[in-house]
Amino acid sequence: MDYNAQMKNRVKRIEGQLRGILKMMEENKDCKEVITQLSAARTAIDRTIGVVVSSNLVECVQKSNNEGEKNMEELIKDAVNLLVKSR
Repeated sequence: MDYNAQMKNRVKRIEGQLRGILKMMEENKDCKEVITQLSAARTAIDRTIGVVVSSNLVECVQKSNNEGEKNMEELIKDAVNLLVKSR
């Protein structure tokens, strides 16, 4: 799997969010503010998982077409299973 710059940038942004949350905790910020930021980080992680899985599916389908391996239904099942496991 080739993780492109967009995917890596998403993870770097999430890393920044998490550092910000930790700083908020160290500064004893309001619980609502911390929870809001934690929720935003979780959403960003979920979206990043979706990007990685969908990119992986596209890559596998292209590879499969070239090599005549798994059928499309199996590839889609594998992608859905990855998404389900991530939750």
